Amino acid sequence: MEDIIKQAIENHIPIVRSKTLEFLKKVCKENSIETILEIGTATGYSGIEMLKSAKEGARLVTIEKDENRVMLAKDNFQKMGVLAQVTIINDDAFLALNKLKDDNNKFDLIFLDGPKGQYFKYFSIIKQLMNNNAILFSDNLNLLGLINLEKIPHKHRSMVNNMKKFINALKNDNELITEFYDIDDGFSISKKRA
Repeated sequence: MEDIIKQAIENHIPIVRSKTLEFLKKVCKENSIETILEIGTATGYSGIEMLKSAKEGARLVTIEKDENRVMLAKDNFQKMGVLAQVTIINDDAFLALNKLKDDNNKFDLIFLDGPKGQYFKYFSIIKQLMNNNAILFSDNLNLLGLINLEKIPHKHRSMVNNMKKFINALKNDNELITEFYDIDDGFSISKKRA
């Protein structure tokens, strides 16, 4: 795993932060997670850690648009001996999520770590992909501090506004119970009501 972390740093590929990862692994362990959907594969680091913490034989479906990252992740899944448990979808997340929904897929855990400005756009589809009692783990809600700025730089305005919409949607959703954590870059853990 140290090599995978090093690889991410060298290639400037963001991976899940350490304290956030501890919570993510804990969620996988404590809830006997069997089916995982990850939006944003990157190097495969978080996917591997989730599979190692989930129920034995758990399955991971992971979505990544960047072809180079897909190849890198596939190689890492292979090295860590989990490739047989993984389905990698090399596509735009919105299109991939819609296809998964149309095919009636359901998941115990959804790890949302893809394009930050798109979380709100994905939200209604994600909810339809959740099993009863499923968990949605949404990462990077603070957007490296941008979310709390009074004056948002123009180039980040749309992303920040969309993230605020997503956070409000989580807070006001009747189907989910959400807790927010101001740890690392901020994340939330939402549980679907039974």
